[in-house]
Amino acid sequence: MINLYNECLGAKSIIITGHIKPDGDCIGSCLAACLYLKKRLPESDIKVVLDKPADCFDYVPALDLIDSTFSGEKCDILIVIDTNIERIGSASKFASNTGKIINIDHHISNALGGGDVNYIVPEASSASELVYNLIEEEYLDDDIAALLYMGIAHDTGVFRYTNTNSDTMLIASKLMRYNFDHNKILEETFYEKSYLQYKALSYVLMHSRLFLGGNVIASAIDLSTMKELGVTNNDFDGVVSTLRATKGVECSIFMYQINSETYKISLRSSRIVDVSRVASEFGGGGHVRAAGLYLKGNKEEIIDKLINSINKDIKWTE
Repeated sequence: MINLYNECLGAKSIIITGHIKPDGDCIGSCLAACLYLKKRLPESDIKVVLDKPADCFDYVPALDLIDSTFSGEKCDILIVIDTNIERIGSASKFASNTGKIINIDHHISNALGGGDVNYIVPEASSASELVYNLIEEEYLDDDIAALLYMGIAHDTGVFRYTNTNSDTMLIASKLMRYNFDHNKILEETFYEKSYLQYKALSYVLMHSRLFLGGNVIASAIDLSTMKELGVTNNDFDGVVSTLRATKGVECSIFMYQINSETYKISLRSSRIVDVSRVASEFGGGGHVRAAGLYLKGNKEEIIDKLINSINKDIKWTE
């Protein structure tokens, strides 16, 4: 484990960032780390630089600390949380113009880390759990607790996924002792869906197909259909997990088109398929049970490639 305060001591400017299209864990861990360091280093200029979060996160504490303009050119320290350096999007300009990079992550595909200082624990439930470990108890407060609780809950599927263990539950129980509405923060950021999200989900479900004897379910949506439905990529949160919850399904594939050539693909599995291996095979990464990647081509060709890779694990169990 690293000492985050000592690593940042003396820095005049600190930028905290995470992956493109930030999810609940990325947002929660980055903002919590920012609030903590602002307490410990009041003379330092500290901010979070991320893509604009989806509207469902409007309720989240300290959201105003996020700069989605990616302003500035350099910093003394760049802290990259919940991802590797290659997935920070527009914040990558800071990576080549900083004195030190600190990488905090729990993705097995980033097991070695990409920073000058690394705190990588693939066994951890979430980046928020790792940030919790770096914050001394006397510096925890209601807002930090709310952010970390949200992050842990999001990345564990509200404590249902296999990355949930006794340490995860112990940390969550400690965070719940603070004064925040833990039901409301999950209702608004995790469970509540907009009309457009349900519209997108209904299309994805209606156009899904089963493969490998019902072990795999896949669905895709292209740009023209997205435009016709009036939905954007922000309306697909949770879709791949809903597909995976289909009875008898071991692995789910959901993909949406981001330009004329490329699809963004999300993979989820239950207990057999290592989707991190599948994603890594095509240049992506993630966890054993949740991973993602980008691929060029038409959707049928892409699905065939993924099915053939997934089949290596399905066959192994027969």
